[in-house]
Amino acid sequence: MDIDPRAARFGAAISTAVLAVVLVTGSGWLLAAQALVFAIGALAGLRYAPYGAVYRYLVRPRLGPPARTEPAAPPRFAQGVGMVIAAVGVIGYAAGVTVLGAVCAALALAAAFLNAAFDYCLGCQIYLFIQRIRPAA
Repeated sequence: MDIDPRAARFGAAISTAVLAVVLVTGSGWLLAAQALVFAIGALAGLRYAPYGAVYRYLVRPRLGPPARTEPAAPPRFAQGVGMVIAAVGVIGYAAGVTVLGAVCAALALAAAFLNAAFDYCLGCQIYLFIQRIRPAA
């Protein structure tokens, strides 16, 4: 299945804002909510990702069809990476190791910002790298 790359950038922009608020407030609960958003996209599929649904129903009808599409696997992998990093951050905040929570939130924020601002999906690049080095089956 292919996706509209504008949806991924839209979701990354919202994630950037949420993660910035996490860093400013130190809210482990908000980071947990963002981890859940990442988990839905990674585990259930991008079709069910909350920010993707907002894009699909409220934004895309005003933009029209995309000029190009891209495979869903790399962004879905990126959502999984975000889920793991955010989950570790939530554990850090919950355990009172706020430095760990903040570092994880900052890492996720950096990756989301790269995608939102520059259309550079770090998790997608990791996925493609793994595909290149993986032995053929």
